[in-house]
Amino acid sequence: MSPNLLDHSPRTTRAWVLHPDITAHRHRRAADPALEEAVSLAAALPGLKVCGAEIVPLAKTRPGFLFGVGKIEDLAARFGENDIELVLVDGPLTPVQQRNLEHAWKVKILDRTGLILEIFADRARTREGVLQVDLAALSYQRTRLVRAWTHLERQRGGLGFVGGPGETQIEADRRAIDESIARLRRQLAKVVKTRDLHRAARRKIPFPTVALVGYTNAGKSTLFNRLTGAEVMAKDMLFATLDPTMRGLTLPSGQRAILSDTVGFISDLPTQLVAAFRATLEDVLEADVILHVRDISAPETDAQARDVEAILQDLGVAEQVPVIEVWNKLDQVGETRVALETRAERQENVFALSALTGEGIAPLLSRVSALLTAPRAEKTLHLGFDQGRARAWLHAQEVVIEESSTEEGYILIVRWTERQESEYRALRSGDCTGTR
Repeated sequence: MSPNLLDHSPRTTRAWVLHPDITAHRHRRAADPALEEAVSLAAALPGLKVCGAEIVPLAKTRPGFLFGVGKIEDLAARFGENDIELVLVDGPLTPVQQRNLEHAWKVKILDRTGLILEIFADRARTREGVLQVDLAALSYQRTRLVRAWTHLERQRGGLGFVGGPGETQIEADRRAIDESIARLRRQLAKVVKTRDLHRAARRKIPFPTVALVGYTNAGKSTLFNRLTGAEVMAKDMLFATLDPTMRGLTLPSGQRAILSDTVGFISDLPTQLVAAFRATLEDVLEADVILHVRDISAPETDAQARDVEAILQDLGVAEQVPVIEVWNKLDQVGETRVALETRAERQENVFALSALTGEGIAPLLSRVSALLTAPRAEKTLHLGFDQGRARAWLHAQEVVIEESSTEEGYILIVRWTERQESEYRALRSGDCTGTR
């Protein structure tokens, strides 16, 4: 079973975008920018032509159809007049709602999760990215069996090779998907193990890592290309980058670092993708500095920043990792430019710039360089012969400047940063509690 939900043939599919604005939701997003983002999501998928888009105010959702009867009939007429083949609903749909609306409108329907999965399926390039997308899509499809099959009541006979007598078709289909998911997880585990080996090899190279994170279409790839001279795809498009990319970076101090570009975040990211793409974001967990790139020209830039911060917290990014806010697209802010530059200058780890023109890049790089050349302190450590894990970690970090042995163990003189000392204490604490 293919995880793709749409037919990606060369022909154009005529689509309509709906944003349900549910007034009963206390924390609902502003409707206009939400609809604009939904249209941008649709435009990010090749083969779609958005013929119309609108906000649908709702006092509450209808369990079976989401919308009221009158609105369903009104939209059905409009879809018929415009030869619409696909309706994109910017929000979650239950399998029953999706099935009923497809029957009522005689079109195919994707909710926000389905659309994002389609975009990811189209963009993933690395082996790991493809496997993660397939895994997420199958997990999503498993919840959609109620709409995907019209023969659910048919009973299967059989001789016990695949499913026992009386097994319903939906049970067989669900089991087939479960088997595919298990197979993908095994394949993904092998790929992740390879990534872990590569990551371990990078740790032996004395280069710090700088990770770019941010809301989708904030300009991370443009900044990545500006800083490294690379040619990563950078378009004014949501989810232009899906697979992590790394390049070398030379800082003003002459120090070399590794710059990592990551997948863009988005509000209401499908839960399947949060889990499936955790591995691609693991480089962020090991970064020495994180650059949070913001599209400062976006109307919802503050809300987008909160979404990114929430995901970073969910990933478990350590508090001691410095985060620099990069207010990008300064060339697009118009009259508010001077005020934004003034606000940024008053904050130590905020920099306003334009990745497109290069303006403001130099001060940012100077700050990154300063953070990566943090002051180091010397300390003498006494380790027993049974504390080989801690000793190996210190040598891997290249902080040991002198070592000698005694009858009780080792005496090491180390020179380390405050962060390395904190990580070492956490490592020793884990050893003491028996964790690994």
